[in-house]
Amino acid sequence: MSQTITDPPRPVEIRLAKDRRTLIVVFDDGASFELSAELLRVTSPSAEVQGHSESERKTIGGKRNVGILSVDPVGNYAIRLGFDDMHTTGIFAWTFLHELGRDASRLFQAYLDDLAAKGLDRDTPGVR
Repeated sequence: MSQTITDPPRPVEIRLAKDRRTLIVVFDDGASFELSAELLRVTSPSAEVQGHSESERKTIGGKRNVGILSVDPVGNYAIRLGFDDMHTTGIFAWTFLHELGRDASRLFQAYLDDLAAKGLDRDTPGVR
């Protein structure tokens, strides 16, 4: 029995909005997402945010007004985003960006729930 393996979606357009608070990503499967800088920052795939296990994952407050300073390619598989809070270590692979766009509402609500549970908010810097 053979299995058909499909290639993961790849972006055909990546554009930073003029206000630098939204990254627009259009994929070759027709999906198009407007990802807020705040969501990108607080879900950054960096070890600084994600840790090396689920128990090390950080919830970061005070990122409501974070902006994106740079969007740099990483090979043929990802981008590195530079944020105006000087966070630059997350490498956002195409699959991660597609999943983030697809699940943005749920992920953002989970972030809000984490903030509330840890006594943090979107406007006051803090990490827990």
